Amino acid sequence: MALLKLAAATAAAYGLYRYATRAKPLSRAAFAEGESTPGPVEVRNAGPQAMRSTPPQWDPVDEASDESFPASDPPAVNRFT
Repeated sequence: MALLKLAAATAAAYGLYRYATRAKPLSRAAFAEGESTPGPVEVRNAGPQAMRSTPPQWDPVDEASDESFPASDPPAVNRFT
């Protein structure tokens, strides 16, 4: 009888856990509204207009770096070109 009570308590606890951790809509901190791509991995579009908060300064080097992410190569634009 005690084993049956333990099983019922475990089932109830599991049900409460599943209810508390159910899928909730995600809100990405770095993405502006509607600026993510659908799929298993969301990627923010390039440029300051795709960011939730606009950076105080944005120059061509910043934009090239943002457009090249997540590539491993650095952008071809630099302060000397």
